[in-house]
Formats: sequence, structure tokens, C-alpha cells
Amino acid sequence: MLPRIRRLLAILLLVPVLAAPAAAQPFTEAQRGEIVEILRQALRQDPSILRDALSALQEDETRARGAAQRAAVARHADVLFRDAGDPVRGNPRGDVTIVEFFDARCGFCKQLHPSLEALIRRDANVRVVMKDLPVLGPTSVQAARALLASQRQGRYAALQDALLTLRGEPTEPVLRQLAERVGLDWARLRREMEDAAITRRIEANLRLAEALGIEGTPALVIAGQGREGGTLVPGAVDLPTLERLVAEARSAR
Repeated sequence: MLPRIRRLLAILLLVPVLAAPAAAQPFTEAQRGEIVEILRQALRQDPSILRDALSALQEDETRARGAAQRAAVARHADVLFRDAGDPVRGNPRGDVTIVEFFDARCGFCKQLHPSLEALIRRDANVRVVMKDLPVLGPTSVQAARALLASQRQGRYAALQDALLTLRGEPTEPVLRQLAERVGLDWARLRREMEDAAITRRIEANLRLAEALGIEGTPALVIAGQGREGGTLVPGAVDLPTLERLVAEARSAR
């Protein structure tokens, strides 16, 4: 073990002891003072010890969070990968599935969208499952309702493309304009947007995202065919990164 790591471990082991109540403390006050002085001298001589300690704690937290997310993905595999009600793009029988949690108003989701579209065009064995996650307010909820209602008319992908390339806000007049442009029956769409089943689907997506520890959009879960686990990727990534993640998922089958 390197000397710096030894010092780091010694300090990390001593800190809880010094913080404990006096009644449970095996050291005298004089000994405690000597230990505190040793710690102070060590930090003065090598301030990087504290930086290394914080870095080690952050790495431990990251590993623990990753393990918890992988376990959550495995626990929720059915609803995540195999919910027959979810909109699907790409190859429905693809050997790699990408689940995208997105908000139609999210700027990073709009940034990711062309890369996902390019991936679908370039890789005929990718299946993309859409999970509408309207986290940016009432206008986002309205857009998600319109998207899920459009699925009943077979125009989900067309409306999603229109929304994710939209530069303005998807207010109701704008939604109507986009819906009619992609061939949707607006009167039917507007009526079905209020269906309780759509409300339940949005609520289920929100609960699932919370269970997976997803903190924002976009978020991707990528898994090879037959795998219960998967890789959770927060944020927008570029096409080369998507292709690498898909290749890794495919080779891990």
C-alpha cells in the first residue's frame, strides 16, 4: 500500500473516533489533543490528503449509486423493457433495447434526438422504447398527453419528431398545428388526451423513473436481448457514444 493511502486510511479511521461521544471514547483528553495535532500537521504538510479523501468518498458514492441503479433496472425489467403499451421506434425485435425517458420540451432531449434517429437508420437491430417523462411543468404534461394520444392514431413517431424539432413552446394552438401537419385528427386527439389511461401511463413513468434513481431528462437504459440488467446513461450523448454503448450491450449478451 502506498504511504499516502496509508495516511489517508489512518485519518479516515481516526475521524469517527474523534467525533464519538466522550463516554465511548477510549482516549484521554490529552491523547485526543495529540491526535488532532498530528492530523493538523499531516494536512499542513500534504493538503492533498484531504482532497484524496474527498475523491475516494465520491468514488465510493458513485459506485454505490451505480450498483443500486443496476439492481433497480433488474427489478423493474418487465415494465422497463417489455410493457406492450409503450411506443417503440426502430426494430421491434431488435437485439439491443434502448429505453429513453424524455420530456418533449427538454433542450438536451432535442439535442439527443438526431443521434438516436441516426442510430436507428444505421443499426437495423436496435429497438428504442419511449417513456414520456414530463418533468418541466404543465406544458410538458400537455405535450406528453398529446404524444400518447397520437399513438392511438399510429402517428406517435411523427408527432414526436415534430415536437423534438420545435423551437418554440408546444402550447395548445401549436400542438394543434403540429398534429394536423403530421396527419392527426385533432378533435379526436384533443378528446383522448384527457383519457384517464393516459394519466395513469404518465404517472407510471414518473414512478418508474423515481425507482431507477433518474434525476432528469434525457435518461437512457441500454440492454442486450435476454438481459435483465442494463446500463443507465444520464444526459444527452453523441452518436459515437451511442454506437459504443450498443456494441457493449450486444457483446454482453
